[in-house]
Amino acid sequence: MTINEIPYYMCRSLILTIIIEVIVGIIIGIKNKKDILNIVLVNMITNPVVNIIPITLNVYVSLKARTISIYILEVIVLFTEALIYKKVLSYKKINYFLVSLILNLSSYGIGEVINHFV
Repeated sequence: MTINEIPYYMCRSLILTIIIEVIVGIIIGIKNKKDILNIVLVNMITNPVVNIIPITLNVYVSLKARTISIYILEVIVLFTEALIYKKVLSYKKINYFLVSLILNLSSYGIGEVINHFV
């Protein structure tokens, strides 16, 4: 990845994450428009961080540091988003931590599959 490709990669990642997490959210029963909007807004905050730190580490340190940072950041995001969802979502059918886990595993897993083919 070159420096010029980073904005494209980050935008693609954010858009795919939002699409995947909104679809999965709807599948698990999140139908309230405000809750859907909150899923989008939360990802607009967390997704760029989860992408820029590993990219930077890959450029300045190593691929191994990038890989390790992804796993650490994903765990941090999982808990951060769960706490935010606890405060902002009106959806109560599933525990907020489980909502965050389902959405993040879905977007990460599907994103990995898409990146494998693109």
